[in-house]
Amino acid sequence: MEKKKFYINLGSQEISQLKYDNNEEFVIHATEDEVRILRDKMDDMYNADYRSFFRSHVPIVPYHNDSSNDDYDIGITEAFQMIYDLGDETTKKHIDSMGVLSDGHT
Repeated sequence: MEKKKFYINLGSQEISQLKYDNNEEFVIHATEDEVRILRDKMDDMYNADYRSFFRSHVPIVPYHNDSSNDDYDIGITEAFQMIYDLGDETTKKHIDSMGVLSDGHT
């Protein structure tokens, strides 16, 4: 499959082939299948975030025992790793400067 250029804004969980507003936080070159996998990871992050919102309203469940938070953390790490792997040099440098991935990510 042919790789295409995509603009990623992880905060808004946006993936677009069109550059507009502030969606160019990260730039990747990916196939449609790779973008679908990244979208699935972002959807999983959204779902985990949604579940943790409801958990936050149940005071008897301690934060550190909340699997939704763990799921979100895993999802965002996997998304950053995938964006890093598919990203252009600017994207890779940006993620490196953030320090969100372990040293063995390259």
